[in-house]
Amino acid sequence: MAVDKMPQSGAKKTMSDGVEILWFNIDDVIYGIEIEYINEIIGIDKTTVIPNIPDYIKGVINIRGKVVPVISIRKRFGVEEVPYDDRTCIIVLEFDGGLQQVGVIVDRVQEVVVVDHDLITQTPQYQNVNANRYIKNIIENGTDEAKLLLDCEKLIWE
Repeated sequence: MAVDKMPQSGAKKTMSDGVEILWFNIDDVIYGIEIEYINEIIGIDKTTVIPNIPDYIKGVINIRGKVVPVISIRKRFGVEEVPYDDRTCIIVLEFDGGLQQVGVIVDRVQEVVVVDHDLITQTPQYQNVNANRYIKNIIENGTDEAKLLLDCEKLIWE
C-alpha cells in the first residue's frame, strides 16, 4: 500500500518518500492538512465571541497567554453545524514561523500519514468540479475513496 502510517522509532522513512499529512473528518468527508502547518491539537475550549466578525469565526481562545482566533471549518465550507462531542477538537495551525496561529474546529482527527508524491494529484480545473477553492490537491490511495488536501493559506486568509 502506498499510504503508510507515520514511521515508528527505528523506521527509516524520509520526507523524500512523501508528504506528512494529518487526516481529519468533517461529516463523512476526509480532509488533510500538511503537518508543517500544525502546532498542536487541543480539545474544544470556551471561545470568547467577538462582535461583527464573519460567522465562520467562532471567536478567540487563550493558548498559554496567546490569543488565537478559532474558525469552524463546517461554517467555512457551508456545511450545517452539529453539536460538539468528545471527538471534536481544534487543530492549531501556525503561519509565518509561528508568529501567527489560528485554530480550526474539526469533527475528529484520524491519523498522521506519509503520502507518496505520486498519489497527490492536482484538482480538476473545471469550474463546477473544483468550486471549493480551499482544496489544494486530491489524494488517491488505490481505493474508491479520494481524500482532499486543504490549502491552509487560502482556508485562513481568503
